[in-house]
Amino acid sequence: MGNSFSRLLRRRNKEVRMVMLGLDNSGKTTILYKLKLGHTQQTVPTVGFNVETIKYRNLVMNTWDVGGQERIRALWRHYFSGTDALIFVIDSADRSRLEEAKKELYKVINDRELTGCLLCVLANKQDKPGKMEQAELVKFLELESIKNHNWCIIPTVATDGTGLNQVLNWIQHNLN
Repeated sequence: MGNSFSRLLRRRNKEVRMVMLGLDNSGKTTILYKLKLGHTQQTVPTVGFNVETIKYRNLVMNTWDVGGQERIRALWRHYFSGTDALIFVIDSADRSRLEEAKKELYKVINDRELTGCLLCVLANKQDKPGKMEQAELVKFLELESIKNHNWCIIPTVATDGTGLNQVLNWIQHNLN
């Protein structure tokens, strides 16, 4: 009986809550559906949120993709409670909005509801000209100063899935 019970426990999935944030047009919804469906689909700006369950190895990730338009950002905090992992998506090719993205990132990670959750910054749109490289973004965003979150930064291309398995691997590894 003990061995079959142990196997049953190992097969059980761990359910986690993930919230995906970032400025509008950073690629959040494209990433969500690439992870969920395995392919991209035409998206429109998210007004409100999308929520999908993504299964990966032993994780069942209830993933909230919340709209990034300026007028919606004040509502982000309503999604924070119980969050295990925060994915913050940055359009690494839109240099004119990187300072704004940095400001929003720090507003979010300094919220007490998110204290201690995993932080995965996605440097999206790495296929675009003028993109900021991973090391350059680490320095610009001052990620090494973050002490109250286990964090990583991963270069991604949402449209073809580049880096997305690495995101899931990192989250899965750090939640276990």
